[in-house]
Amino acid sequence: MIVFSVTSHGRLDRLIQPRRQDPEQGVRQPVPRRYTLLIVDPVTGVEHRFTIYARRLMVVAGLVLLLPILAGLAIRWSTHAETAALRATAATLQAENESFRAMTRALTDQLDSVQSAVAQLSVESKLDPDSARALARLPAAVRSGAMGGTATSTPIARSVLAPTLASPDDTFGMLREVLGRLGSRLDLVRHDVQRRAALAASTPSIWPAQGYLSAGFGRRLDPFHGELAHHSGIDISAPKGQPVYATAAGTVTAAGWNGDYGNMVTIDHGFGLVTRYGHLQDYSVKPGDKVERMQPIGRIGATGRATGPHLHYELLVNGQMTNPLRLLAGSRR
Repeated sequence: MIVFSVTSHGRLDRLIQPRRQDPEQGVRQPVPRRYTLLIVDPVTGVEHRFTIYARRLMVVAGLVLLLPILAGLAIRWSTHAETAALRATAATLQAENESFRAMTRALTDQLDSVQSAVAQLSVESKLDPDSARALARLPAAVRSGAMGGTATSTPIARSVLAPTLASPDDTFGMLREVLGRLGSRLDLVRHDVQRRAALAASTPSIWPAQGYLSAGFGRRLDPFHGELAHHSGIDISAPKGQPVYATAAGTVTAAGWNGDYGNMVTIDHGFGLVTRYGHLQDYSVKPGDKVERMQPIGRIGATGRATGPHLHYELLVNGQMTNPLRLLAGSRR
């Protein structure tokens, strides 16, 4: 069996031992309070002594008590730092979210604009069947000259989608570029559609008068001397006084007497297209007037070199006499 014994030396030492003399100040210092731990083995009689100073014991005990407090403070500081970092991250995410929302709104507006342009082009590109047929029968040189031959660049998907997208900003930037290029391409398409619509409106595609075809375009027997001669237009026989209509939109360049044609109106439709209306009884337009398709411009007559009341109708394409039936076939009113 081992015997433990603890002896306090503080108070007894002060009673039986003199205070230590401080050589410099001449003042006796008290002996530090201490404890002796004695461990005796009753079998062998071996003793083990351990001296513990009270001040050191108090320091150790204080450290032991302070450790939980310091640990709590450290945890609290760490939690506070993490909270601050989370708040900063949340603020950054909120700012990015607002930025993305703004970019999304801008992209939505841009997309709406593109959709509106597409819808508008869809409406503008529609032509009535007569105009579409007449437009298709125009010489290729007239159609290509009117459209302007818009050049196309690298396909949008290939040129814009090729770069690797590394972030949402890259994605938004790519979408903005796609929509921007699409808008530019639509502007070019709109120009072509508008030119096509203008060409269709300027293409003589309706019959200029109600009646029957009494003479066609080309060689025929001349009604006055009975010999073969070239007929530069078509003749539409109808009762005198019946209205004559402009076959397409254009500008009146001449209206008056013109020798064998009698009273004649000439309309320039643009794109190299010109129409002439001869043997009129009278006319209701003057040079410089703007006319629309189906607008009355005069009345059937027999003025000039004519054997009876009829309309002599001519079509010129880039200055060349052309058979008007090429554009009028299938569109007779």
